[in-house]
Amino acid sequence: MKAMILAAGLGNRMRPLTLHTPKPLLKVGGKPLIVWHIENLKRAGITDIVINTAWLADELHKALGDGSALGVHITWSDEIEGLETAGGIIRALPHLGEDAFILVNGDVWTDFEFKHLLNVEFGTALAHLMLVDNPPQHPKGDFVLQDGFAQHTTESIAKTLTYSGIAVLSPQLFVGLAEGKRPLAPLLKNAMQSQKVSADKLSGQWVDVGTPERLADLDQRLTS
Repeated sequence: MKAMILAAGLGNRMRPLTLHTPKPLLKVGGKPLIVWHIENLKRAGITDIVINTAWLADELHKALGDGSALGVHITWSDEIEGLETAGGIIRALPHLGEDAFILVNGDVWTDFEFKHLLNVEFGTALAHLMLVDNPPQHPKGDFVLQDGFAQHTTESIAKTLTYSGIAVLSPQLFVGLAEGKRPLAPLLKNAMQSQKVSADKLSGQWVDVGTPERLADLDQRLTS
C-alpha cells in the first residue's frame, strides 16, 4: 500500500511562521508535523510515500530528500501552482498506482496509528474517511456517520462529525477527471449520494494545526 501526504498549501493562517517555512515543516514535540506522519506510516509498514508541493517546495525537498534518512522512499509531485486537494491527487496518480492508498493532510497531527487503515474493507466504496468530533473552530462539522457510511446533509439537527484529513481513497474516485485545480469535497459528496463513501470515527488524539496558537498549544502538550 502507498500513501500520499498533502503538503502544497500556502499556510496563510499560520503567517508569519509560514513565510519561510512550509506548514508541514513546522515543529511540534521536537519534530516537523510531516515527520510525525512519515514515522506513523513507516510503523504501519508503508514506506512508499508521495508528497505534493507548491509553496516553498525547495524547503521540503531539502528537509526530507528521498526519505532514506527516515527509512522510507519519497516521490515528489511538484505543482507550480497549488492544485487544491483533488487536483494534487490527480497529478500524483501515476505515482500512486491502481490500488487504494492512504491520504493524509500534512497540517494535522494525530496519535491514531495508520496501521488500522490497512484493514479497511472497501467493498463497492470509493473512499473511506476518518471522522472526528467537531473542534471548536468547526462546530458545524462536515458529514453524518450512519451505518458505516458518510453522508452529506444540510439539516441543522443532524449530528455531524468533521473530516480529519485522513482517508483511504480508490483511484477510481478520480476516473475521467482532467488535471487542474479541483477540490476534493465535491467529489466525495457526489460519491456519497450512492453510498460510495464509508467512514469510521478516529480513535485517539487529533489536532488541526491551523493557527500559531494551536501549534504552540500542541507543542506544549507534546513537550510536557
